[in-house]
Amino acid sequence: MESRVHRPNPIEVPPNSQGCSPLFSPQATAPQATPKAPPQALKTGPAPAAFRPELQGLRALAVVLVMVYHVWIGRVSGGVDVFLLLSAFFLTGSFIRKVETEKPLALSTYWLTVFRRLLPAAVVVLLAVIAASVALLPKVRWSSIMEQITASLLYVQNWQLARDSVDYYATDHATASPLQHFWSLSIQGQIFLLWPVLMLVGMLAWKKLRLRFPALGYRAVMGAVFGLILACSLAYSVITTASRQEWAYFDTLARLWEFALGSLLAIALPWFHKIPRWLGIPLGWAGLGAILACGMVLQVEQQFPGYLALWPTLAAAAIIMAPASPWGANRLLAHPVLGWLGNVSYALYLWHWPVMIFFLVESGNKSIDLGEGLGLMLISLLLAWATTRIVEAPLRSWKWLSAKSQRVGLSIAVLIALVLVPLSGWEYKVSAEQNRAASQMPYDNPGAEILTPDFAGEPDAKAVVIPLTTKLDEEWSNFGGDCTGQWAPTSEKIQYCQQGGDPGATKTVMLVGDSHAQHWSGALDVMASEQGWRWILLTKPSCRFGGPSETRGEECGDFNAAAADYVLEHQPDTVITVGTFTALGEDAHGRTPGEQERVVPDYEAGVRPILEAGIPVVALRDTPRFVTPAPECVDRHGAESDKCSAPVSEMMAEISPLEALVSGGTLGANFSTMDMTDLLCPEGICKPVIGKVLVYMDQSHLTGVFARTTAKEFERRFLAALNPAG
Repeated sequence: MESRVHRPNPIEVPPNSQGCSPLFSPQATAPQATPKAPPQALKTGPAPAAFRPELQGLRALAVVLVMVYHVWIGRVSGGVDVFLLLSAFFLTGSFIRKVETEKPLALSTYWLTVFRRLLPAAVVVLLAVIAASVALLPKVRWSSIMEQITASLLYVQNWQLARDSVDYYATDHATASPLQHFWSLSIQGQIFLLWPVLMLVGMLAWKKLRLRFPALGYRAVMGAVFGLILACSLAYSVITTASRQEWAYFDTLARLWEFALGSLLAIALPWFHKIPRWLGIPLGWAGLGAILACGMVLQVEQQFPGYLALWPTLAAAAIIMAPASPWGANRLLAHPVLGWLGNVSYALYLWHWPVMIFFLVESGNKSIDLGEGLGLMLISLLLAWATTRIVEAPLRSWKWLSAKSQRVGLSIAVLIALVLVPLSGWEYKVSAEQNRAASQMPYDNPGAEILTPDFAGEPDAKAVVIPLTTKLDEEWSNFGGDCTGQWAPTSEKIQYCQQGGDPGATKTVMLVGDSHAQHWSGALDVMASEQGWRWILLTKPSCRFGGPSETRGEECGDFNAAAADYVLEHQPDTVITVGTFTALGEDAHGRTPGEQERVVPDYEAGVRPILEAGIPVVALRDTPRFVTPAPECVDRHGAESDKCSAPVSEMMAEISPLEALVSGGTLGANFSTMDMTDLLCPEGICKPVIGKVLVYMDQSHLTGVFARTTAKEFERRFLAALNPAG
């Protein structure tokens, strides 16, 4: 199983004439020409030309592409890379002009100005997401949203998503997060902090170096700095994308080269006028065409931001370098409609993603048709216009607020508090429910024990179901400690080994397989403690134990071979595996009754060497697999809703496929099976909640709490499997 994350593209908010590009301001469509620099500043080339409005249109066009790809295509458009490049282009250009005109860099003023302009619209969207999440999203998603609100507010959302994207045991909530698009803004916020420092250090170095090399210009020094960053970051991006693409996509270090390329364009800007028109005009059109075609031509989803990101960034560079001409792409991009759209593009980017996500959540749709998509875009555009007109513009034009740095800093603190106060209230509400659940008596949450004949009493009808769906990240069955001493694996192919039970025990039970084996370790831990045994868990995500098989891949085959060697080396008293595999079919409900459960491919080949060594093997039947995550259904419809349950006949084979292995007799008397299905599907109905305990933490993995409530019956059936004669 692989944790996947949808990746929305970002929109940059560049710096304006006070340290932020005019494109930052939604009201500015025609920035002023750059002031003329003194003669000593012109040693490296001519003064930069006045800003060209086609770059505002390029932003607007990129926003449209982002929305179209998000709503209907579900792929990366390449617009993210264009915006990262543009943000560095404007930022670097503004600082170079300051140095060359001998104006103070005033970094603290720059940072205060940037974040005072960034935060108002972001705060409005974050507050809306908090309100909509409480009202519309199932509680199972709340913890993730809370974390992402804080990460978005502090401009570290990209690192939050990077960690989630590579963590198999992280619940897969980020795929539908209404705040996921803040990752790109987080990277840009980090660059807005880092780049000015580099510009300052470069300026200090230049002033020292020009004492020895008078002809050396500031642009040359910064060109060397950003050239080095581009080379190192691009190499890192290519390597990391090839090995850990899910991480690389959100990694700031893997994106630095795109900013560096934009900075190099700003440095070289004075020389672009030397490009002949016969070359520059086709170059601009080629760049525009390449940007439009990027997402359609390239299968970029699993390959960005490596070398393929050169396509959209170089395409944007071509547009920047192209001269203005009545026959050039600049005329199209400078159209007033695109200019107006560019004015609200920042707010539009902020709004379009949560609007789309909440629509999908509330409607239950998995896709968006043409009419729905156009409606969502219109709603996003209206919200963006209102946010720009009512929130951004008044705050930006409030002279009293910007008159003193202390007032700007105070305004930033107030904006942050506007989010943190309701967020804290939401977290307090969740914490209070968690405290209530923790104070309940054990008999109020018996779980599977309620199904046993000797269970007496009835749970309190008002008792809270545990574990709470807001705490599911803690429900993976991790009940032991790392394997140590003689039990520590020597093969590097075994990366996850846990041990528990009695460390001085004379008997050892090993549980081998994937996460569907691991979630039974809670029951195994209780059983081993009762019996005075030791238990060992060898597991690899998405790798069911068996013999070599093309269906599981090379890495899984290597793990299974190493696990088998480990078993044969340590000679445990019994080995437990999961012998079947449940999967959803292709009927109207996503299932094919009677065909959705099968024996693990090459299972016999995997267990045979263990059996031939005289070690008993007990094969567990797999758990049912729901179409949608059970916790979300419980949050939406309630534990007793028919929408959250399903007949076992729709989810499992009528007769366990393992019975054929037993009746065939080819595996010998040391092979036996266990079936816990009746505890998961009492009276033939697979339920998400049993005995006031949540059974599943997603579509098929048992919660640690429920697994431990099955321990008594697990022990009884395990002993019966080892000794069928009684």
